[in-house]
Amino acid sequence: MPTATRKSAISNKPALPRRLDGLSLDNQLCFTLYATSLAMTKVYRPLLSRLGLTYPQYVVMLALWETPELSVGALGERVALDSGTLVPLVRKLTALGLAERRRNPADDRSVLISLTPAGRQLSRNARAVNEQIACATQCTDAQIQVLMSDLKSLRAALLSSARAPSPPPRSTSSPRK
Repeated sequence: MPTATRKSAISNKPALPRRLDGLSLDNQLCFTLYATSLAMTKVYRPLLSRLGLTYPQYVVMLALWETPELSVGALGERVALDSGTLVPLVRKLTALGLAERRRNPADDRSVLISLTPAGRQLSRNARAVNEQIACATQCTDAQIQVLMSDLKSLRAALLSSARAPSPPPRSTSSPRK
């Protein structure tokens, strides 16, 4: 069976050849991304528990530390969450005293989310999380930047593909006469 030789995105070493068997679990990009995401979340969990946050709450807080006031829609876009998932997260952050919700004075239909003083203060403690995660990856800063760039490109391609019309299904049986 033919193999493909390629360079690893993480190191300059050639990656192991891979079999081109489409149904092999090891050849599924989705599984590799899924398993990596689970591993990343496992490393984050104890670090974030010290801050009293879950990973999704942390992502929302990162967005608010970056831009201290956002509409629910803008926040959802920034963190890639729909309102059905985002609104309960914001309610919890509000209950924790880290964020507050208020109607947009310019548009009553819009709700603005902003940080409280406690939410701003939490960012000081959260800085160590990023450093510990960077160490856990065992990647250089340059490797992390390349990996993030590749993953952002992959996400953009997938989102573009998801918006494109699907081709008609291929028939596996012969037409009836």
